[in-house]
Amino acid sequence: MSAAPVRAAAAADAEAVAELWNRMIRDTLATFNSREKTVAEVGELIAQRPGAFFVAEEGRLDGFVTFAQFRAGPGYAHTIEHTILLDEAARGRGIGLALMRAAVTAAEAAGHHVMVAGISSANPAAVTFHERLGFRKVGHMPQVGFKANQWLDLILMQKILAAS
Repeated sequence: MSAAPVRAAAAADAEAVAELWNRMIRDTLATFNSREKTVAEVGELIAQRPGAFFVAEEGRLDGFVTFAQFRAGPGYAHTIEHTILLDEAARGRGIGLALMRAAVTAAEAAGHHVMVAGISSANPAAVTFHERLGFRKVGHMPQVGFKANQWLDLILMQKILAAS
């Protein structure tokens, strides 16, 4: 099965993106965040990140990826962190790969040097996915996240981008 088409996110995508993101926040330990995102917040993120927010859809939203500066300050201007989410039904169809290709291409074109992934230890499939994309583990921070009455580790992975 081929991957869903990937395109730049638009304001009209905010509701579907928020719905997908909030399902992940509510139902998984893949994020340490427990506060759901409003459609307005997602709309603002899309507007603030032109060229850095992509969606994949085939009839409905299958997933999204976005990136922004890793940490505040000019010393981090060329280092970005991304968020990628797929609908459960979209997994195993190449959609995550297509989204990440779009994000990496856009990040390289914008002159970014390093892309970072912050992954919950409760999401080992994400570690495997990122390894396949050339990310390497650079850190493991025990018990820095707390959700659903349990401590969670943060795994940091990074990829040095080719065009930087």
